[in-house]
Amino acid sequence: MNQLKYLLAYSASTREQVAQLIAQNKLAEILVKKYPTAHNITTDKVLFDYIMQLKSTHLRNAAPLNKAVFDSKIQIIQHALGLHTAIARVQGGKLKAKREIKIASLFKSVPIAFLNMIAVHELAHFKEHDHNKAFYQLCVSMQADYHQIEFDLRLYLTYLDMNKGQGKQALW
Repeated sequence: MNQLKYLLAYSASTREQVAQLIAQNKLAEILVKKYPTAHNITTDKVLFDYIMQLKSTHLRNAAPLNKAVFDSKIQIIQHALGLHTAIARVQGGKLKAKREIKIASLFKSVPIAFLNMIAVHELAHFKEHDHNKAFYQLCVSMQADYHQIEFDLRLYLTYLDMNKGQGKQALW
């Protein structure tokens, strides 16, 4: 079951159920049935606008977001789906801070729920730096089914990992 590296934090019974779906060749079918279409957010400008809408809805008082982009350099194998950065510089006696969100380019063609989950996760870091209870409560307050979407996204990453080099395409 080493092919389930994205699911290591889940119980053995959950991983066994996933292994059975894989053995029955039903993982892709289940994902596509649950999430039939990909979103249409494909440019950095549209991504920025989308994340700003989320931020203004859920985190109005958080630090401003300066940039949001799809980044082809983010490697999923390092378990990063997106990154948030805060850069502080002194300019003319004033402290200038910039906050950026970068999302792996792989997520240009996934269901909107997956993109939303990643955006919510990165936005939550504006308020909570660590992955603690408060962090996940904030994620759930922004996306009620956050944990289920995260699990489903991990299933999709498992599917991609299993089919690497076999000529099978992404699902969406």
